[in-house]
Amino acid sequence: MKSRMLVGLGLAFVAIAAVVAAEGVKIEGVKCVVAGSKAAKEANAVDYKGGKVFFCCQNCPKAFAADTAKFAAKANAQLVATGQARQAACPLSGGKLNPETKITVNGADVCFCCEKCQAKAKDAADQVEFLFNDKAFEKAGFKVGAAK
Repeated sequence: MKSRMLVGLGLAFVAIAAVVAAEGVKIEGVKCVVAGSKAAKEANAVDYKGGKVFFCCQNCPKAFAADTAKFAAKANAQLVATGQARQAACPLSGGKLNPETKITVNGADVCFCCEKCQAKAKDAADQVEFLFNDKAFEKAGFKVGAAK
């Protein structure tokens, strides 16, 4: 009985791994949005805005669910860092992106419309909160599952 259960769990793990790999999710170097530790792949992931947010342990998804707003900016940044969300506009102005203004924040690449917006982002005390809060995430037109 135990061996069947282990085989079943093993097959489920392989299936989940295949789905995540097929989606092009890059988990390497990604941090848990709650604890800041290395995020595990499939084991502790939860659905969020049409993508998956990854955590380091089984307790962190519970903390995330209890106060999603508290962790929203980090979760949004993780969606971008893992390649699940793509940017369409400047997170500050909503303007057209200039690839020459790209910076990397928390493993996520972000572009801006101009050097002035880029400078504001670089000078922000908390870049993750500044660039990936829900309002900036929406203004930048980040789309989960958008084509490359």
